[in-house]
Amino acid sequence: MDPLTSNAGSGTGLPQTLTSLEVQKRRHIGVLIGGVLLCLAVAFFLADVATNPRFGWPVVAAYLFDPLVLQGMLLTLVLTVVSMTAGIVLGVGLAIMRVSGNPVFAGVSGAYVWFFRGTPLLVQLIFWYNIAALYPVIALGLPFGGPSIVLGSANVLITPLGAALLGLSLNEAAYMAEIIRSGISSVDEGQLDAGRALGMTRSTLLRRVILPQAMRVVIPPTGNQVISMLKGTSLVSVLAITDLLYAVQSIYSLNYEVIPLLLVACIWYLVLTTVLSLVQSRLEERYGRGFGPRRRARSHKAKEVVA
Repeated sequence: MDPLTSNAGSGTGLPQTLTSLEVQKRRHIGVLIGGVLLCLAVAFFLADVATNPRFGWPVVAAYLFDPLVLQGMLLTLVLTVVSMTAGIVLGVGLAIMRVSGNPVFAGVSGAYVWFFRGTPLLVQLIFWYNIAALYPVIALGLPFGGPSIVLGSANVLITPLGAALLGLSLNEAAYMAEIIRSGISSVDEGQLDAGRALGMTRSTLLRRVILPQAMRVVIPPTGNQVISMLKGTSLVSVLAITDLLYAVQSIYSLNYEVIPLLLVACIWYLVLTTVLSLVQSRLEERYGRGFGPRRRARSHKAKEVVA
């Protein structure tokens, strides 16, 4: 007789113990009920959003493809691409300095990361915008009063757009340096020993062995940084740069349709982040080849635990 059900009908007054099959059945019923309630809550929320006239959906449709909005979206993309490219290039250099073993290089790289990650991006943008207060004239030359070549006025050379690119790029480089450093550190020492045994130089070893293998670790957080950069460009609106957010602000300052215009900005941000997420997924699949079965096994195991 099954010990789990041996107390049933024995007259001892002890409660009947549930079998594992009954426990699993009740658990699935609970999950089903929770899923139905969640779907109902989401349906009620969407219905309220769709029928609430205060959202101003006709205004949203009227300004979704407005030329000023599209121009702002294009500038947002330009800021994202240029700043991320510069941040990745500078981040690679900082990461190599950090793991080089040279205490001077490592110290300078660590200090750079410490400063730019430790101060808010908005503060950095405003600082670069007002750099002329510290250096009215930008010049190249020797320190301590040596000869120098004057390049021009800071107000002329560092425009609001230039200040935005400087702030975004330098800030992003600090984060990318740590991401790339972690990717480099993830490469097995045996790979490095094999490369040295083949007579590879340090630069060749870095290009052909370390960085290609580090990409599998670097790509996911880099994709997240690109999406964060796309949304972070909205901060440049404080510099009166006509990005996507500033464009909708300019429109609703005239027609006072604040919520509908903010929804226009949200829609375009969601579209752009969705596209970037798809690109990130493709890159992860490409650089994750050879690790798929293990990843799928972990995913299957996690689903079994949740179920």
